[in-house]
Amino acid sequence: MKVAIHGASGFTGRLAVAEVRRRGFTPVLVGRSEERLRSVADGSEAVRVAGLDEPEALADAFGDCAVVINCAGPFTVLGEPVIRAAIAAGAHYLDTTGEQHYIKRVLDGVGEEAVRAGVTVVPAMADDGGPGDMIAHLVAEQVRAAGVAEVLIADLRGRGAASRGTARSMAAVFEQGPLAYTDGQWHPAAVDGGTGGDVNPAPATVPGEEGGVPVAVFALPGVVTIPRHVRARRVRSVVRTEVAAMFSALRPEVVDSVPEIPDEAARLASRWLMLAEATGEDGKRARGWVTGLDGYGMTAVIAVEGARRLVADGAPAGALTPAQAFDPASFLDHLTAHGVTWQVTPA
Repeated sequence: MKVAIHGASGFTGRLAVAEVRRRGFTPVLVGRSEERLRSVADGSEAVRVAGLDEPEALADAFGDCAVVINCAGPFTVLGEPVIRAAIAAGAHYLDTTGEQHYIKRVLDGVGEEAVRAGVTVVPAMADDGGPGDMIAHLVAEQVRAAGVAEVLIADLRGRGAASRGTARSMAAVFEQGPLAYTDGQWHPAAVDGGTGGDVNPAPATVPGEEGGVPVAVFALPGVVTIPRHVRARRVRSVVRTEVAAMFSALRPEVVDSVPEIPDEAARLASRWLMLAEATGEDGKRARGWVTGLDGYGMTAVIAVEGARRLVADGAPAGALTPAQAFDPASFLDHLTAHGVTWQVTPA
């Protein structure tokens, strides 16, 4: 199976290339700089140079590939030409974005085009968007019989190693502001004032930690993915207050000072954790979580396994969330071989 990695010379792209090799698939390295791409290639791998302003060349670069994994962000600026080129080439598409507004734009905007081409487009296949969407689906199933009143999705990792690419993407996310979902509509989440419970959310209970953890409203992928497969009246998202403060401080001059590649020891030791809580219309509650080490390495695992499943197992054509494209429990079970743990329990 040929897998095109767009942005293969970037930090996340290199990890994805390594994971494609580990799985025994054939990587095709695509990007804008031949010199950088050849620094990643092992000598026998295809290197294809195409810019985002060259749609035909980009589609040609993907032409003999079964699936495209896009690792080049910020996706709000750079993502859509790659999707269009993958669809034009007849290739399935996944990406590693965590940018909430971009994900919504993709899910709202490219579905019909993907259906006509007979391909599947799945954004947000990273350590936050993929496992978060899947664990939320499984938690909501626990209260679905009476109707789902609310789903809360929380990224509860602490401050840790971050790449320059992540800093750029999160700066864009913070600038756009978070969304919430209420009664069938997405709307700006109230952060500095307003009603509806978006302000000063209750502290979160984190597995393995004592006491409540202060959290703040933040733009996570789950707010725009979960309502597409869970009929909930309300969906909102939070992160640790300290993490929200860190991202709010990401001015352009700060982003440029962040290392392109984070410290490897810190990266390998950093823990990520996605928690979901669902409340039924009858007041019944359930919660679940999924956690592991090395979010960047796990993002590569998630994206490549998703690519394999799209080709080997298939999924409906169109623009889908991770939980729509893949069986959530089966996918999370696959990740346990990489040190991930997950569970769903009544609250």
